[in-house]
Amino acid sequence: MKNLNSTFFDDNLLLAVIIKRIIHLAEIAEQKTITIHRTVLFGDCDPEGIVYTPRFSYFAVEAIQDALTLWLEDDPSDSNSNKPKSGGLRKLMGYDILPPARAFNLEFHHPVTWDDELSIDVSVDKITERSFSFAVKARLENSRISSKTNILAFTAHLTQVCMSRETNKSIPLPSKLKQRLTALLS
Repeated sequence: MKNLNSTFFDDNLLLAVIIKRIIHLAEIAEQKTITIHRTVLFGDCDPEGIVYTPRFSYFAVEAIQDALTLWLEDDPSDSNSNKPKSGGLRKLMGYDILPPARAFNLEFHHPVTWDDELSIDVSVDKITERSFSFAVKARLENSRISSKTNILAFTAHLTQVCMSRETNKSIPLPSKLKQRLTALLS
């Protein structure tokens, strides 16, 4: 009987953890700013341990895609809805659009080095009839090359355009996407 009770309590504990995780993810999805944490890898850096300049664009775009993963839901009308989506870009394309970048700005504020921990804040910045923009702010809690804390490392801004898959021409934002992004405007 002990084994049965043990299994019962283990199953209930697991169920409670799963429910708590689902509620936590739902709360995160409603946040207007999502913070993505990233550790700088050795391969992101030059031989001196300073992050290569082009890697910052990867950091920003990957953080935006991670935020979209949390903000956007899978489209239940998608014919492939039985397959799990792999992230924000796929969820964005689930609105039957192609979202190429129209503009990308990046400003460096402090050097970032190998093994630094970045906290990257992503928010929806602007929505127009045919485009949407994200603001990115990356901070270092500590730096190996500075005694300061909570250091602004870089900022970025990405604007994406909605394009039709069939015509490759600019189209208005799908209403569901516009509604979701509008709810996230800061």
